[in-house]
Amino acid sequence: MEPRTIDTVLFDLDDTLLDDSNAYKRAARRVAEEVAAERGVDADRLFREYVLQANGFWKKLSQEHLTLPIHDARAQLWSDALVASGVPVDAALAERCGERYTRYRAGNLELFPGALDLVIALRAHGCKIGIVSNGFAATHNEKVDRLGLRLHVDAVFLADEMGMVKPDPEIFRLACRTLGSEPECTAMIGDRYDRDIIGAAQVGLFTVLIDVHAIPLPEGARPPDAVVDAIADVLGVLPLRNGQGVPEGVPKRSGA
Repeated sequence: MEPRTIDTVLFDLDDTLLDDSNAYKRAARRVAEEVAAERGVDADRLFREYVLQANGFWKKLSQEHLTLPIHDARAQLWSDALVASGVPVDAALAERCGERYTRYRAGNLELFPGALDLVIALRAHGCKIGIVSNGFAATHNEKVDRLGLRLHVDAVFLADEMGMVKPDPEIFRLACRTLGSEPECTAMIGDRYDRDIIGAAQVGLFTVLIDVHAIPLPEGARPPDAVVDAIADVLGVLPLRNGQGVPEGVPKRSGA
């Protein structure tokens, strides 16, 4: 049997290519502090309540959620966080919080160190590149463009545009068909075992978990093909057709 080789690489976006946890928490903190100044509420409590609401939303995300515009969903998350923090229902305030949060978060977006270097190196290896995200087109297309990724990827697959959410295996089949690749020659890189790894493995992709959250695998779970601590380590674990490492002549982009 010939050794397995990869010619197509799929990436999750949030907390895989970009440091989304830092971006959204900084944005939420700023909004909470502004509301605290306006309404006299506890900023720390409002921040914690929003993080709790947001984490719950994304953890429970299903196909049914895709019909609600993300901006409406964020306003509702802020409304729930405000009420939990002792603020009476105020739809206008929740809407303003959602709008400010969206603006502040966009300004905080940054790629992880080594992320763009990795994508460029994979392209130099001849790999096709795709982004597969459970995010919404209204926000995630802007992320891809703002971070300069659009020029370096062949396709972007977003949940509401596909009408599916990871870990649905059909998402990974769709990505392979669109990119003209075979599952056994395709890798999926992500930070969430339950969203990124399970469905990809079911289809037969080579899976790499970036263990930024340090969440133990479920008992008895099939492990990923590789686990790394940071995205900068991914190139060293992929079985590429032309070998591992950065091809000669590919410049390193400091801080990218």
